[in-house]
Amino acid sequence: MRFLLDMNVPRELGRRLIAAGHACRHVGDIGLAQASDVAIMEEARSGGETIVTHDLDFGHLLAFSGEAVPSVIILRLRNAHPDNLFATIVRTWPDIEEPLLEGAIVSLEDAAFRVRRLPIARDEGPGD
Repeated sequence: MRFLLDMNVPRELGRRLIAAGHACRHVGDIGLAQASDVAIMEEARSGGETIVTHDLDFGHLLAFSGEAVPSVIILRLRNAHPDNLFATIVRTWPDIEEPLLEGAIVSLEDAAFRVRRLPIARDEGPGD
């Protein structure tokens, strides 16, 4: 899978994802450090990448966009150390890979994860 890491995600997570066989870029390495969330979404969409972020705004933007891509992983973990972030992604991978490939908002939390398939119908809210 191809990932685009937001500014708030450690580059070390990207190195671990690359070592695990994924393609990965960090917005800070491609001139998007100060870019808007919309610009980052467009970059991920054009590159066929899944956004990895701590920022809830991406989920809200996607929920109301009516679009099926890009997918986004929202990291909602108390321990944001790259070891913990990577371990959480690996642990949940069997359950989140297919939805991410098809278009989804995945929220990874300490004790659980949630998958919201895209596109989200207009009559549904982000909390439905």
